[in-house]
Amino acid sequence: MFVGNLSYTASQADVETLFSQVGAVTEVFIPTDRATGQPRGFAFVEFGDASTVELAISTFDGTEFQGRRLQVNEATERAPRSRAPSFGPDDKPPKFKANKPKGSRRGVRGRKRGF
Repeated sequence: MFVGNLSYTASQADVETLFSQVGAVTEVFIPTDRATGQPRGFAFVEFGDASTVELAISTFDGTEFQGRRLQVNEATERAPRSRAPSFGPDDKPPKFKANKPKGSRRGVRGRKRGF
């Protein structure tokens, strides 16, 4: 089950205590940010019984917990990410023409002409 809009100060024990009111909680997972190590504001809760998930959703969706209104719904699989962009039949990047001429930068301003 997915629990969104979770307080950043909520611990696994807090979330487990809240959801154990409707049934036995198997696992609570609170993802953290890679760079800072701080919680990301959501959690995944697993129950031993599937019917308990529906009861927890109907009971806790929209309720206030630690000053925030929870969003509780059934967790779904993440959509598969797309590959790198495809450039063509051979998957080679297109060749671009440079705007500047290649070679030396001498004479870019133009040369003085003697008359």
